[in-house]
Amino acid sequence: MILKRNVMALALASAGLCFTVGIHAAPAGTDNATGSAAPAPTGQDAQTTAQQSADKKTSDKSSGEKTTQQAQLAKSLSTITVTGYNQGMEKSIDYQRYADTIQNVITSADIGGLPDQSIADALTRLPGVSAERIAGQASQINIRGLSGNFIQTTLNGREQPSTSGSNYIQFDQYPSELINMATVYKSSQASLVTGGVGGTIGMQTANPLDAPKEQNLNVDARGSYNSRANDVAGANTTGYRLSAAYQGKFLDNTLGVGLGVAQMYQPHVAEQFVGEASDGNLTTLSDGRKAYLTQGLQLQQNGGTERRTGEIATVVWKPTDELQISGDAFYSKFKNNSFGYGFRTQNIYGSNAQVSNAVLGPFGTMTGGTVSGNGSTQFSNETTADNYTTNTSVFSSGINAKWNHDRWHIDADVSLSRASSNEINVDTTADPYSGLGAASPQLMAQSATYQLRGRQIGSVSYANPGQYTDLSKMGLSRYGVYPYIYHDKMKAFRTSVKYDLPNSSWLSALEAGVYMNNHTYNADREVYVYGSEWGTDKTNGLPLSIPSSAAKVTCWKGNFSGLPCFLQLNGSAILAAHGITANPVKDIHNNSWSMIQSGQVDEKTRDLFFMADIDAQVFGHELTGNAGVRYSHQSQYSHGLQQVGNGAGVPITDGNGYTSTDYAPLTVGKTYSDWLPSMNLVYHGTDDDQVRFSAAKVLARAPINQMMAGSGSWVSSGQYNVWGGTSPLLDPLRATQYDLGYEHYFDDSTGAISAGVFYKKIKSFIQAVTYHNFDFASAGITVPTDPTTGKPYLNGDYQTAYNAKGGEVRGLELSFSKNGFLPGMWKGLGVQGNFALTSSTVSNPTNLGGAISSIGLPGLSKRVASLAVFYDNGPFSARVSGNYRSKFASDTQMSVTNQMVTFAAETVYDFQASYEISKQWKVVYQMLNINDQPTRTYFGSDPSQTGTIQYFGRTSYLGVEFKL
Repeated sequence: MILKRNVMALALASAGLCFTVGIHAAPAGTDNATGSAAPAPTGQDAQTTAQQSADKKTSDKSSGEKTTQQAQLAKSLSTITVTGYNQGMEKSIDYQRYADTIQNVITSADIGGLPDQSIADALTRLPGVSAERIAGQASQINIRGLSGNFIQTTLNGREQPSTSGSNYIQFDQYPSELINMATVYKSSQASLVTGGVGGTIGMQTANPLDAPKEQNLNVDARGSYNSRANDVAGANTTGYRLSAAYQGKFLDNTLGVGLGVAQMYQPHVAEQFVGEASDGNLTTLSDGRKAYLTQGLQLQQNGGTERRTGEIATVVWKPTDELQISGDAFYSKFKNNSFGYGFRTQNIYGSNAQVSNAVLGPFGTMTGGTVSGNGSTQFSNETTADNYTTNTSVFSSGINAKWNHDRWHIDADVSLSRASSNEINVDTTADPYSGLGAASPQLMAQSATYQLRGRQIGSVSYANPGQYTDLSKMGLSRYGVYPYIYHDKMKAFRTSVKYDLPNSSWLSALEAGVYMNNHTYNADREVYVYGSEWGTDKTNGLPLSIPSSAAKVTCWKGNFSGLPCFLQLNGSAILAAHGITANPVKDIHNNSWSMIQSGQVDEKTRDLFFMADIDAQVFGHELTGNAGVRYSHQSQYSHGLQQVGNGAGVPITDGNGYTSTDYAPLTVGKTYSDWLPSMNLVYHGTDDDQVRFSAAKVLARAPINQMMAGSGSWVSSGQYNVWGGTSPLLDPLRATQYDLGYEHYFDDSTGAISAGVFYKKIKSFIQAVTYHNFDFASAGITVPTDPTTGKPYLNGDYQTAYNAKGGEVRGLELSFSKNGFLPGMWKGLGVQGNFALTSSTVSNPTNLGGAISSIGLPGLSKRVASLAVFYDNGPFSARVSGNYRSKFASDTQMSVTNQMVTFAAETVYDFQASYEISKQWKVVYQMLNINDQPTRTYFGSDPSQTGTIQYFGRTSYLGVEFKL
């Protein structure tokens, strides 16, 4: 820490820290601002703005003065004269062309220029990049077939904390209006922060000193309409998006100030038909056939509202050509009020229901038939009222100093980032009872007849459907609150020194740097439960009568019309009517998992890197790029509770005041170090043609939620057994990767053609495992004493996570973009197209569909493609686009718990048009998800085994933009 303070003091002493006052003067709790006002340092994020590039010196070599890649980029950007979508395309081409690494870039012509709901939508326009749609919005990004846990994300060069509860970033947290540029790095270099096995996504906000005028103001206001909101309980049809961005330059353009705010309010809309998983056990039906039965099925309307507010503030001071000091911050909060109402036909398997007229799928799993219960078994067509409301926030801030003197370039950055997420997670169930209000109400006999239709909406009907809307029969069986609370915090420091070598025939510069990051992750679970499912546990509360003020009869419309009507319940109001208030707390007595699944993980990263920039003549042609090595040292330790039993622990009092001595604090972890060499070469065959080759060793840290130390236990036959499913002893996800590509650029940056192949050999993946006769002592896990022998229990089973055997990922990427290929009024027509073909040797067994089958690497779609056609002509601009991805596996199944399922192929079309009324005013129209593409999943490799079918509707926007 002393070294850290000294380096910071040396780098920032003359930085004029007073210029951050504007940020700290923001109202408490708004921790707003960005950091592109502080352009991301070249060495760390490798994102170079035009102004930075122009400041780079050219290299004076023995063969004569030679222009560097950065200077060529600045020159090319300065010659772009087109506007609108054409300008964005040409800028992106220039950044890609003059980069040392293999990368793809999206830019906006100015702040707010990206025509997307979030930065995630924009990223899917790039080759090999796809998104998983959560609640209809692009959220988790996949790159080259790898999921978000394999992807590093930075904002202005700073690692971003996560609101997901794991490593992956939920990109719908970042408004596109506040992001000036985003780069996807597909090859690595020594100066990039570790963590990107799939790739690194570097977002950048705007530098006010790069603004076109001394005073700049952009205001955007749009109203929205969702086409399905009228069909969903609790959803409104209308919403809005508002944004404003200001950039000003003062003191002879030496001081820049940037401020921005963006707010989105829209309905949360989803209608879903859910088939639930099998337990993988064969059952003999009454007709003698063998079948795999499923847990049940769900019908749900998911309505509510979504409100996201993002804020940025940036101050940049450049008193001389050599020194630049910047302070910036970004803040985003997202509140998703989400309520699910409908039915859950529950517990078909496990001998809880009688099955007749069963229809079996191709692998023996029941896909239809009649299921019934006589009221004495745990089977019911439950009425559900779920509350998934989630509040998330991200704050990212930092102070950056750059000093360029002659051949020396020094960059220093200190940052603080944090994220939080709180999902209330309420599960309410109601059932029909006879004798409701008496001492022993009895669950009524029920039955359901259903038929799954694969990737289409199935059919469901209930015997005596009227009883499910009859308040004299319906009683609240259970009201459970199971919050998920996460906090993610990072404190980081980095510095780099670069020295130009103008007289070297092979190298243009040498660079070295240091990176330090302290990362703390906290997970907290709480619980409150009234009653029990099906009313089976009378000691925890009898079924409650439902007042008419807390229930509303709701029927299905549109594609789902004909399904049974249900009661839209207000669970908390039902409790209040009976004088009950839910108070979720940690419960060590009846729900010990709430303590075991809570805990903390501490990661410390200490990295060094050295890199040489290459600029040479080989066989009469220019060879550029870089080569280097990064040394990464990692410490990971987790703090939790271990269930030791027999009163062998320490006194711990839970939120209900109950004290237990069966648990003991546990700290487990490890350290590791890696040498990560990398090389990027660009061979310039002609002025317009170049070949790229890259090779690197890379790593991504294990998902942080899978490194929790907490564990429960049980004793059997004198053996001590531990469950938990997580492990602080996990190794990182290491990989070796290679890229080879060819690029051709048309004159004046009017287009490009590129083709590339890549190969990744990933050493391991994280999977669940059960070890038998595990040596707990060697892992730092205490084995309690057996009171019958006076000696420690024998080693038993250990249910945990481990690094399973890895595999290979390989692929092909093609990209084409061109404008200006037609004459006259059609000169503004342009096209962009991308296609990626990816395969992997990795497969994962699953029995969620019944019989064991194999599914692919999570996040990998074999085919990903996008096509956009745009047109700019004077004041008019328009763009239509489509994004396609083939089937892929993911664990974001919408059910009671996350389940690994197969997502069916999908194509989403969007449209945007605008017209400039004057230099200040523009009218804008958008329609997102034109084809109302649903999310469709199924279990295993059997498309007939429906997982989730979820419709979100089309969203239209109409509004105006004002520019000053």
